[in-house]
Parts: sequence; structure tokens; C-alpha cells
Amino acid sequence: MTGQTTFRTATLADLPAILALLADDPLGKNRETTDETAYRAAFDAIAADPNQQMAVAELSGGIIGYMQISYIPGLSRGGAWRGQLESVRIGAPHRGQGIGAQFFQWAFAQCKARNCALVQLTTDTRRPDALRFYERLGFAASHHGLKRSL
Repeated sequence: MTGQTTFRTATLADLPAILALLADDPLGKNRETTDETAYRAAFDAIAADPNQQMAVAELSGGIIGYMQISYIPGLSRGGAWRGQLESVRIGAPHRGQGIGAQFFQWAFAQCKARNCALVQLTTDTRRPDALRFYERLGFAASHHGLKRSL
């Protein structure tokens, strides 16, 4: 790895690289597309929402990672806010180099700055490597996550 990885809020110019990361995945290849028009409205809506943040990891001018952070207010835990991390990706050539852990530390700092009391995420059960990675970062499988397609 040469150069230093930086982390920042995504811009519209990053969208093609983000879509490539989402599609370059055993699960994503069957549910994502790199056709920007299908994602532009979603990008604009997320970018306009003050409780959403799309973030990228950048190395030598290229986008090598992505995640979405949702800042969620709640009544439980004394009215605590939580950070929800979604669509986490690090490009395959850059995995195993500590970039993902750095990206998460950056995301944790973003959540702390927004007064979040905890950070949560879900991972597909077909991603055992991701689960092990998240556990190494201190995440605990304390709840069962369920999803239902509509």
C-alpha cells in the first residue's frame, strides 16, 4: 500500500466508484448495477438528509471504500442517538491492510461527534469474513436482526 488513505463525505462525483464497489461483491453482483441513473435520486435524497452521511475511503485519488452512516434518534437508552452503518465496502485489492479498521475508527468519531451512544450494523449471514471482522472491531451479536422485503 502506498500513499495515505483519507476518509470523507462522498460527493456526486464519487457515485460511479461507489456503485462499482457495491456491485463488486458476491451478493451485490446480483442485486446492484453500475447504471448511475438508477441511483441518482437515492444519492440526492441521502445527501439532502442531515441525518445521513455517505462516506468514502480514498487512496491516491481513487475511491477504495464506502459506507453510509445513518444518525437515528431514539427514546430508549435515555433518548440516545445511534449510528447505523450500512453498505460497508472496501475494494478487494485493499482488504487485509487495516484500511477497513481505520475507516470504522473514522466512522466511530463521526458518530461520537453527533452524540451517538452506540453504533450498530447488520451483516448478511452469507458474509462470515465480514462478521469476523466486525467482531474484531468490538461489535457483539447481541440481537437478532431480521429483514423483510416489501
